[in-house]
Amino acid sequence: MALIKWNPFLDDWQDLEKAFRDFQVPSEKTFIPAMDVYKKKDKLVVNAPIANFDPKNVDIEIKDNVLTVKGKTEKKSEVDDKNYYRKEIKSGSFQRSVLLPAEVQSDKAKSEYEEGVLKIIIPIAKESQATKVKTTVKKSKAKKVASKKKKQ
Repeated sequence: MALIKWNPFLDDWQDLEKAFRDFQVPSEKTFIPAMDVYKKKDKLVVNAPIANFDPKNVDIEIKDNVLTVKGKTEKKSEVDDKNYYRKEIKSGSFQRSVLLPAEVQSDKAKSEYEEGVLKIIIPIAKESQATKVKTTVKKSKAKKVASKKKKQ
């Protein structure tokens, strides 16, 4: 029996990539869009690349300063799954939630879709004025009882 020297750099890279993908968290097998959130004047702007998703199938919700983007796409392929050498374009659904860094006016949010990028523009809420509250100090009943006992 002949010994074969093992060289990790000459092994089949596709098998290695598949093993690595299978080892990762299950979310690796689903699409999770990246999101950029930045401030532009008095608005927050969120950019999310969601190519291959019809904007009609994307829902945007802002509740309690959390932005949630949901979408779905259907597989429209005429190629049999067995004929693929590599298959990386995802189909199915996604959901991504992000805590916004400022109070926003969610009822005035707008969105647009251009060249595969979803852009969400949300006005920042005006900062509320701080209110000072003066605290009144009341005398404790325990002190009154103690002072009456000393007099007797």
